[in-house]
Amino acid sequence: MKSLEQLKNEILADGIIDSAEVKELETVLFADGKIDEAEASLLFELNNAVSGKANHESWETLFIKAVSSYLLEDETSAGEIDTNEAEWLYDKIKGDGQIDSTEKNLLLHLKSVSKNFPDNLETLLK
Repeated sequence: MKSLEQLKNEILADGIIDSAEVKELETVLFADGKIDEAEASLLFELNNAVSGKANHESWETLFIKAVSSYLLEDETSAGEIDTNEAEWLYDKIKGDGQIDSTEKNLLLHLKSVSKNFPDNLETLLK
């Protein structure tokens, strides 16, 4: 199995995420059953690099699933977005100066499934 770093380099080399790369990413990301902050941050790095390109539709699904898992399936605030997570997510989304459709759909998903939706994240939807 490839490492996340190897996958990242392959994706960044051509700038598009195809269906095979999505499957590889999912396998590596969920190998230990959970998404950690480094893995979630890597997903934002990849999304920023491929935003607006002809990525396979399963990329957005994986992105939303994995980032939501990181935020909502943690031991300290399961099912909700705590203050630190809200700040982390806000910074990740605002980091490249734009909110693309994948990030907006992530926010809409989180708003629909989380027990709470912090105000700073709500401002990103306006």
